[in-house]
Amino acid sequence: MLTRDDRTVEDCLDLIELIRPVGLRHVGFKDIGVSPDVMKRLTKAIRAAGAISYMEVVSTTPEACLASARVARDIGVDRMLGGTEVDEILDVLEASGTEYYPFPGRPLGHPTKLGGTSAEIEAHCRAFTAKGCAGCDILAYRATEADPIDLLKAARRGLGPEKYLIVAGAITSAKQIRAVEAAGADAFTIGTAVFDGSYSPAKGSILSQLRDVLADCEAA
Repeated sequence: MLTRDDRTVEDCLDLIELIRPVGLRHVGFKDIGVSPDVMKRLTKAIRAAGAISYMEVVSTTPEACLASARVARDIGVDRMLGGTEVDEILDVLEASGTEYYPFPGRPLGHPTKLGGTSAEIEAHCRAFTAKGCAGCDILAYRATEADPIDLLKAARRGLGPEKYLIVAGAITSAKQIRAVEAAGADAFTIGTAVFDGSYSPAKGSILSQLRDVLADCEAA
Protein backbone atom coordinates (compact mmCIF):
# COMPACT_ATOMS: atom_id res chain seq x y z
CA MET A 1 0.00 0.00 0.00
CA LEU A 2 1.34 3.42 -0.97
CA THR A 3 0.22 4.67 2.43
CA ARG A 4 1.52 5.83 5.76
CA ASP A 5 -0.53 6.32 8.94
CA ASP A 6 -3.71 5.33 7.06
CA ARG A 7 -3.32 7.97 4.34
CA THR A 8 -2.08 7.78 0.77
CA VAL A 9 1.34 9.40 0.64
CA GLU A 10 1.47 12.62 -1.36
CA ASP A 11 4.32 11.41 -3.59
CA CYS A 12 2.51 8.18 -4.55
CA LEU A 13 2.96 8.78 -8.28
CA ASP A 14 6.72 9.01 -7.81
CA LEU A 15 6.72 5.94 -5.58
CA ILE A 16 4.91 3.68 -8.03
CA GLU A 17 7.69 4.36 -10.50
CA LEU A 18 10.40 3.93 -7.86
CA ILE A 19 9.18 0.47 -6.81
CA ARG A 20 8.68 -0.91 -10.33
CA PRO A 21 11.93 -2.96 -10.21
CA VAL A 22 10.52 -5.05 -7.35
CA GLY A 23 7.83 -6.45 -9.65
CA LEU A 24 4.87 -6.13 -7.27
CA ARG A 25 1.63 -7.55 -8.64
CA HIS A 26 -0.69 -5.98 -6.02
CA VAL A 27 -0.48 -2.25 -5.17
CA GLY A 28 -3.00 -0.11 -3.31
CA PHE A 29 -3.78 3.20 -1.67
CA LYS A 30 -6.31 4.76 0.72
CA ASP A 31 -9.29 6.93 -0.15
CA ILE A 32 -7.79 9.91 1.68
CA GLY A 33 -4.51 11.82 1.41
CA VAL A 34 -4.64 12.74 -2.28
CA SER A 35 -7.30 14.03 -4.67
CA PRO A 36 -9.53 11.82 -6.86
CA ASP A 37 -7.59 13.04 -9.89
CA VAL A 38 -4.33 11.76 -8.37
CA MET A 39 -6.06 8.47 -7.47
CA LYS A 40 -7.17 8.09 -11.08
CA ARG A 41 -3.65 8.71 -12.36
CA LEU A 42 -2.27 6.35 -9.74
CA THR A 43 -4.69 3.59 -10.73
CA LYS A 44 -3.54 3.90 -14.34
CA ALA A 45 0.11 3.84 -13.25
CA ILE A 46 -0.45 0.71 -11.15
CA ARG A 47 -2.08 -1.00 -14.11
CA ALA A 48 0.78 0.12 -16.38
CA ALA A 49 3.19 -1.49 -13.92
CA GLY A 50 1.38 -4.80 -14.40
CA ALA A 51 -0.26 -4.85 -10.97
CA ILE A 52 -3.80 -5.16 -9.61
CA SER A 53 -5.00 -1.89 -8.06
CA TYR A 54 -6.65 -1.57 -4.64
CA MET A 55 -8.35 1.35 -2.91
CA GLU A 56 -9.07 0.93 0.81
CA VAL A 57 -11.76 3.08 2.40
CA VAL A 58 -10.85 4.61 5.75
CA SER A 59 -13.41 7.43 5.70
CA THR A 60 -15.38 7.47 8.95
CA THR A 61 -18.95 8.39 7.93
CA PRO A 62 -21.43 6.46 5.75
CA GLU A 63 -21.74 9.43 3.41
CA ALA A 64 -17.96 9.65 2.92
CA CYS A 65 -17.71 5.89 2.36
CA LEU A 66 -20.34 6.02 -0.37
CA ALA A 67 -18.58 8.99 -1.93
CA SER A 68 -15.37 6.94 -1.94
CA ALA A 69 -17.20 4.03 -3.57
CA ARG A 70 -18.25 6.34 -6.38
CA VAL A 71 -14.63 7.45 -6.75
CA ALA A 72 -13.50 3.80 -6.89
CA ARG A 73 -16.05 3.13 -9.61
CA ASP A 74 -15.18 6.23 -11.60
CA ILE A 75 -11.41 5.76 -11.53
CA GLY A 76 -11.72 2.09 -12.44
CA VAL A 77 -9.83 0.60 -9.50
CA ASP A 78 -9.77 -3.21 -9.58
CA ARG A 79 -10.61 -3.89 -5.93
CA MET A 80 -12.24 -1.72 -3.29
CA LEU A 81 -11.56 -2.60 0.35
CA GLY A 82 -13.31 -1.49 3.53
CA GLY A 83 -16.51 0.24 4.46
CA THR A 84 -19.54 -1.34 6.09
CA GLU A 85 -22.41 -0.01 3.93
CA VAL A 86 -22.37 -3.25 1.98
CA ASP A 87 -25.69 -3.11 0.12
CA GLU A 88 -25.28 0.54 -0.85
CA ILE A 89 -21.66 0.09 -1.99
CA LEU A 90 -22.54 -3.00 -4.02
CA ASP A 91 -25.22 -0.93 -5.74
CA VAL A 92 -22.68 1.81 -6.53
CA LEU A 93 -20.17 -0.71 -7.91
CA GLU A 94 -22.67 -2.79 -9.86
CA ALA A 95 -21.46 -3.55 -13.41
CA SER A 96 -18.33 -1.45 -12.84
CA GLY A 97 -15.81 -4.29 -12.80
CA THR A 98 -14.60 -3.24 -9.32
CA GLU A 99 -14.66 -6.10 -6.81
CA TYR A 100 -15.74 -5.33 -3.24
CA TYR A 101 -14.18 -6.53 0.05
CA PRO A 102 -15.97 -4.91 3.04
CA PHE A 103 -14.83 -4.66 6.66
CA PRO A 104 -16.43 -7.26 8.98
CA GLY A 105 -16.94 -6.38 12.64
CA ARG A 106 -17.27 -2.86 13.98
CA PRO A 107 -14.50 -0.61 12.61
CA LEU A 108 -14.19 2.71 14.42
CA GLY A 109 -12.18 5.91 14.10
CA HIS A 110 -9.02 6.85 12.23
CA PRO A 111 -6.54 5.19 12.34
CA THR A 112 -9.21 2.50 12.33
CA LYS A 113 -9.62 0.04 15.19
CA LEU A 114 -11.80 -3.09 15.09
CA GLY A 115 -14.49 -4.01 17.57
CA GLY A 116 -16.36 -7.28 17.42
CA THR A 117 -16.21 -10.90 18.53
CA SER A 118 -15.29 -13.97 16.51
CA ALA A 119 -18.97 -14.86 16.26
CA GLU A 120 -19.80 -11.43 14.83
CA ILE A 121 -16.96 -11.64 12.33
CA GLU A 122 -18.06 -15.07 11.12
CA ALA A 123 -21.68 -13.95 10.79
CA HIS A 124 -20.73 -10.83 8.86
CA CYS A 125 -18.56 -12.82 6.46
CA ARG A 126 -21.35 -15.32 5.81
CA ALA A 127 -23.61 -12.38 4.99
CA PHE A 128 -20.99 -10.87 2.66
CA THR A 129 -20.74 -14.17 0.82
CA ALA A 130 -24.51 -14.38 0.43
CA LYS A 131 -24.61 -10.85 -0.99
CA GLY A 132 -21.97 -11.65 -3.60
CA CYS A 133 -18.93 -9.83 -2.20
CA ALA A 134 -15.57 -11.07 -3.44
CA GLY A 135 -14.33 -11.53 0.12
CA CYS A 136 -13.50 -9.33 3.11
CA ASP A 137 -10.84 -6.97 4.44
CA ILE A 138 -10.35 -7.56 8.16
CA LEU A 139 -8.49 -5.29 10.60
CA ALA A 140 -7.37 -8.31 12.62
CA TYR A 141 -4.27 -6.77 14.23
CA ARG A 142 -6.23 -3.69 15.22
CA ALA A 143 -8.80 -5.68 17.18
CA THR A 144 -9.92 -4.31 20.55
CA GLU A 145 -11.99 -7.24 21.84
CA ALA A 146 -10.56 -10.48 20.47
CA ASP A 147 -7.40 -12.29 19.45
CA PRO A 148 -6.36 -11.41 15.87
CA ILE A 149 -5.80 -15.02 14.82
CA ASP A 150 -9.16 -16.10 16.26
CA LEU A 151 -10.81 -13.38 14.17
CA LEU A 152 -9.01 -14.51 11.02
CA LYS A 153 -10.10 -18.10 11.54
CA ALA A 154 -13.68 -16.91 12.10
CA ALA A 155 -13.56 -14.87 8.90
CA ARG A 156 -12.25 -17.87 6.98
CA ARG A 157 -15.13 -20.01 8.27
CA GLY A 158 -17.63 -17.36 7.31
CA LEU A 159 -16.24 -16.78 3.84
CA GLY A 160 -15.74 -20.44 3.04
CA PRO A 161 -12.82 -21.72 0.95
CA GLU A 162 -13.49 -19.75 -2.23
CA LYS A 163 -13.74 -16.12 -1.14
CA TYR A 164 -10.67 -13.91 -0.67
CA LEU A 165 -9.54 -13.01 2.87
CA ILE A 166 -7.36 -9.90 3.22
CA VAL A 167 -5.72 -8.80 6.48
CA ALA A 168 -5.76 -5.01 6.72
CA GLY A 169 -3.04 -3.15 8.54
CA ALA A 170 -0.43 -3.54 11.28
CA ILE A 171 1.64 -6.29 9.67
CA THR A 172 5.24 -5.59 10.72
CA SER A 173 7.11 -8.91 10.78
CA ALA A 174 7.74 -12.27 9.14
CA LYS A 175 6.23 -13.93 12.21
CA GLN A 176 2.91 -12.19 11.54
CA ILE A 177 3.04 -13.15 7.87
CA ARG A 178 3.44 -16.80 8.83
CA ALA A 179 0.63 -16.53 11.38
CA VAL A 180 -1.92 -14.99 9.02
CA GLU A 181 -1.08 -17.51 6.29
CA ALA A 182 -1.58 -20.38 8.74
CA ALA A 183 -4.92 -18.89 9.84
CA GLY A 184 -6.24 -18.95 6.28
CA ALA A 185 -5.56 -15.44 4.97
CA ASP A 186 -4.97 -15.02 1.25
CA ALA A 187 -3.31 -11.60 1.44
CA PHE A 188 -2.42 -8.69 3.71
CA THR A 189 -1.79 -4.98 3.33
CA ILE A 190 1.43 -3.32 4.41
CA GLY A 191 2.50 0.30 4.11
CA THR A 192 3.88 2.15 7.13
CA ALA A 193 6.29 -0.63 8.14
CA VAL A 194 7.89 -0.43 4.69
CA PHE A 195 8.05 3.34 4.46
CA ASP A 196 9.39 3.94 7.97
CA GLY A 197 11.95 1.13 7.59
CA SER A 198 10.72 -0.85 10.57
CA TYR A 199 10.05 -4.08 8.66
CA SER A 200 13.78 -4.57 8.03
CA PRO A 201 15.46 -2.07 10.38
CA ALA A 202 18.99 -2.86 9.18
CA LYS A 203 18.17 -1.80 5.61
CA GLY A 204 17.66 1.71 4.32
CA SER A 205 15.99 1.28 0.93
CA ILE A 206 12.24 0.98 0.31
CA LEU A 207 13.12 -1.54 -2.39
CA SER A 208 15.00 -3.65 0.16
CA GLN A 209 12.06 -3.49 2.56
CA LEU A 210 9.65 -4.67 -0.15
CA ARG A 211 11.96 -7.44 -1.31
CA ASP A 212 12.21 -8.73 2.25
CA VAL A 213 8.43 -8.71 2.60
CA LEU A 214 8.09 -10.69 -0.65
CA ALA A 215 10.79 -13.14 0.44
CA ASP A 216 8.97 -13.74 3.73
CA CYS A 217 5.71 -14.29 1.84
CA GLU A 218 7.41 -16.91 -0.29
CA ALA A 219 8.78 -18.62 2.80
CA ALA A 220 5.50 -18.60 4.74
